[in-house]
Amino acid sequence: MEQGGGGRPLVEVRNLSVGFSASMGFFKKRTVSAIDDLSLAAWEGESLGVVGESGSGKTTLARVLVKLLRPHSGEVLFKGEDVLTQTRKEERVYRRKVQMVFQDPYESLNPRSTVWDAVEEPLLIHHVAGDRHSRGEMVERLVAMVGLDPGAVKHKYPHQLSGGERQRVSIARALAVSPDLLIADEPVSMLDVSMRIGILDLMLELKRKLGLTLIFITHDLGVARYFCDRIAVMYQGKLMEVARTEELLERPLHPYTKLLLDSVPVPGGAGPAPPEAVDADPRPAPAGCKFSPRCPYARDRCRGSAPDLTEVSRSRYAACYYPLTS
Repeated sequence: MEQGGGGRPLVEVRNLSVGFSASMGFFKKRTVSAIDDLSLAAWEGESLGVVGESGSGKTTLARVLVKLLRPHSGEVLFKGEDVLTQTRKEERVYRRKVQMVFQDPYESLNPRSTVWDAVEEPLLIHHVAGDRHSRGEMVERLVAMVGLDPGAVKHKYPHQLSGGERQRVSIARALAVSPDLLIADEPVSMLDVSMRIGILDLMLELKRKLGLTLIFITHDLGVARYFCDRIAVMYQGKLMEVARTEELLERPLHPYTKLLLDSVPVPGGAGPAPPEAVDADPRPAPAGCKFSPRCPYARDRCRGSAPDLTEVSRSRYAACYYPLTS
């Protein structure tokens, strides 16, 4: 399903389903659905935000895209080619083209490796630069590109850097192999507020300079508004709504999107309490819309069968039988 954008999809998932085994007691297990029949595309050159509560499947989607997880069913297409049936040689090329920046830069960097070693490692693995001198020039250029002084940080270890500096090193490492798609999983949530805007501005600048496509995973709608061209809203493994950022935030169609927006604190006041996060639950999901137990607008039809994601208006999609109009 084409969900907005222009040009052609760079990466696309079709009818993607991912499940995990959950214990229900002695000798009893069942599969818990983390992603349920999800179809979504990221278009060349865009910043696509994926938002939702904890347990909505955002990080699972990212891990499928970088092939850290294999789905139970569905397709993953990159430039129209199925990445789930790749040969080892084709997969090696794909891993260069799709890179990920993880949430916690301290956990994703090897504590025994210096900044220089961390950025040089992907160059060695993928044979990007032939000799040590060429690699050295590339490492310096990459470190400078993310706003760090190569001479000042190249011999430092992760524990000697600030959180913002560590995340910049993670970004430099991801860019070392010249990817087409960069997936950022909550890249600023572990940072001080004062450092967040710098990292976001850096990623936007790199997107424009390098022609990157970005998939930006976040629970913060304010960050999504600042960073993303479009937003896809997920809830318990399902897509609830997909739209251009300003349209979605100004006039949400799905009650769940409205709930997320209503939970954003208001400047100058305490603001409403955030919605209760619902993690993956081993109990059977509702027969109808997964959000129906929490939805103030749910009717019998919502509880009886799950709505498909359909185009409500131009480039606006919602999985709701009774989308909001005001």
